[in-house]
Amino acid sequence: MTEFIGKDFLLDTECAKKLFHEYAENMPICDYHCHLSPKEIYENKQPTDISQLWLSGDHYKWRAMRSAGIDEYYCTGDASGEEKFIKFGEALQYCIGNPLYHWAHIELQRYFGIDTPLNAKTAKDIYARANEAIANGDFRPQSLITKSNVKVVCTTDDPVDSLEYHGLLRNVDGFDCKVLPSFRPDKALNIHLDGFAEYINELGKAAGVEIKSYKDVITALLNRCDYFNEAGCKVSDQAFEYVPFDLADDDEIEKVFQQAMNGNIPSQADGDKYRTAVLVALGEKYHELDWAMEIHIGAIRNNSSRMFNLLGADTGFDSVGDCEIAINLSRFLDALDVKSALPKTILFNLNDKDNTVLATMLGNFQGTEAESKIQFGPAWWFLDTMDGMTNQMKSLGNLGVLGKFVGMETDSRSFTSYGRHEYFRRIMCRLLGRWVEDGWYAYDEDILEEIVCGISYNNAMKYFGF
Repeated sequence: MTEFIGKDFLLDTECAKKLFHEYAENMPICDYHCHLSPKEIYENKQPTDISQLWLSGDHYKWRAMRSAGIDEYYCTGDASGEEKFIKFGEALQYCIGNPLYHWAHIELQRYFGIDTPLNAKTAKDIYARANEAIANGDFRPQSLITKSNVKVVCTTDDPVDSLEYHGLLRNVDGFDCKVLPSFRPDKALNIHLDGFAEYINELGKAAGVEIKSYKDVITALLNRCDYFNEAGCKVSDQAFEYVPFDLADDDEIEKVFQQAMNGNIPSQADGDKYRTAVLVALGEKYHELDWAMEIHIGAIRNNSSRMFNLLGADTGFDSVGDCEIAINLSRFLDALDVKSALPKTILFNLNDKDNTVLATMLGNFQGTEAESKIQFGPAWWFLDTMDGMTNQMKSLGNLGVLGKFVGMETDSRSFTSYGRHEYFRRIMCRLLGRWVEDGWYAYDEDILEEIVCGISYNNAMKYFGF
């Protein structure tokens, strides 16, 4: 029987073992998309409880616990840290096949020195041992980031954010990691959601622009892009269930905007006219600033109205959508490309039915501004699994240039989530190693080293210009 998450976990060929242990394992990390708090990184507080580190804000774990029949009291309720951890341990033992099972044990090993499997029988003891490790060690955010060999962190930030903590972090002695903002204009684009008018007024104040028209919204957003750029931002991020694209004239768009500002929610079709105009203007600005434009496609958010009203957003009630995405995405990219204003772009899908759509879309709009200027982003969220990551790399390998892939990001709110990069690298080396062992790719150690180190770290650093 193979050792449980041992030294050669997932590495099933000699080539895979060599690629991981000699090249991938010790490469630094470029975390170009995450949801870590720059305030928490700066304040750098030592936690006292593994539940605080692991279970606070982690909707992956909450979803698993709910699916195992555990009451909300132990997920987001007022149960003690020990009670929550024990209930998580009870749920985890049933998560056979779930990457959460692997992530949790990699984190226990790497950060806490605990190699005992977590389950209902061991949870109480592991809780005590982990908290003893915290009490006797340094688990502050900056220390965990440094221990994980992370060189760049790109947080996810609203255009109205002051970026105060990013500025403060530039002057922290001994912290060798760039913490950079990412521009996330979703609230300005989501004209169909409650609170839009209030947000637009907030945006105007942050940008110093009196917003009376949709063009003023664009002016305000472009001003904030410049502000973010001065703070070191090199990445934008947009998230859609599908990519909106419906070109309309100014009068039509203005009518839709005024309707929303008066508190009336426009139809989906009308909202797309506004969103298209703003999105195209932003794309042109990203190109001007040499930013990368990330587009995350396919999440249906806040499915449970009951739980959204109780707990709010980002609490584990999102799922995968199945909208058609190809035509609108192509038209949007082409609208920028025809003006020579298409920025570096990373396309993420949440439904694996779209793997081939995105892997083929890349080849339509490549350019010389960057190697693989249009990227197929790593398997994301519900696809952040062994199968999801393998299938994404296979699709990119089949239809694009896998060796120029920018690799993994955590998309996480946890400071111990960097074990996911190890998980990804093991899966990558498993895949590449099999191809070499099967004679599908020539064994050239220099080229394989370049490919593995590139996907692990180097490609992203070069692509984003960090």
